[in-house]
Amino acid sequence: MQDVSTLVAQAREGRPRAVARLISLVEGASPQLREVMETLAPLTGNAYVVGLTGSPGVGKSTSTSALVTAYRKQGKRVGVLAVDPSSPFSGGALLGDRVRMSEHASDPGVYIRSMATRGHLGGLAWSAPQAIRVLDAAGCDVILVETVGVGQSEVEIASQADTSVVLLAPGMGDGIQAAKAGILEIGDVYVVNKADRDGADATARELNHMLGLGESRGPGDWRPPIVKTVAARAEGIDEVVEALEKHRAWMEERGVLAERRLARASREVETIAVTALRERIGDLHGDRRLSALAERIVGGELDPYRAADELVAGLTQG
Repeated sequence: MQDVSTLVAQAREGRPRAVARLISLVEGASPQLREVMETLAPLTGNAYVVGLTGSPGVGKSTSTSALVTAYRKQGKRVGVLAVDPSSPFSGGALLGDRVRMSEHASDPGVYIRSMATRGHLGGLAWSAPQAIRVLDAAGCDVILVETVGVGQSEVEIASQADTSVVLLAPGMGDGIQAAKAGILEIGDVYVVNKADRDGADATARELNHMLGLGESRGPGDWRPPIVKTVAARAEGIDEVVEALEKHRAWMEERGVLAERRLARASREVETIAVTALRERIGDLHGDRRLSALAERIVGGELDPYRAADELVAGLTQG
């Protein structure tokens, strides 16, 4: 058993090994997880969480690395959660953080962590909210969450980030596909990366047109900007940072940031509660209570919904 208070104190000092151990406790659903979260609770709420999403091949890792460089130039501490596909054999991340962003690996002001989805859908690891909390408590000013790149269904990041950045690239059909993906509903900032390629202007125009089609914004509402970048050469990255800061300022001015964080906390509590309940139901397989309810359903005495109500009532009371 590791001393949680010591680990948290070391993480606050910027020691990467302590941060790594805390996130490992989170990922492994350690028996110390509750103690970790309780210790971190009063230390969180300061980091700005930016999610980056988009289809595979749009340059999310390159863009994330360029944003790290830009924020470091401002003197900010940066945390990166790079969510990778899981190995079907070990359950671990297939890609390594040091391979993806090796130029930042030796910077003490940057902490990079690859996390495996472990089969979780929506482009994020199930433990991402707790890992974000660890980096927040460790003193990161900005946390960049780069999602796995699962394609059109990758919208879960909107529920975890303060600001969501959607990346597209010309020549990949992204402009057309975005309308089908629900992705036009989650983006706060849109980035057309690889803008030195043919079709970048057309992609930006099409995206702008599609945003306009779904327009139901009133005066003063946020209209997502479209920024063209060549992340591999850091072109346009300063404009992305500027757009992010404008969105943050807009949210703070109108109370939207607080609302998003409240909603995020509510979803996290709900997820933990549902998971705990599901585990307790899973433990009932072969239990006499479940068998008795099933017999009553088969015998026509009870319908499945009433049976489920009785089961839940019994679990919550017991």
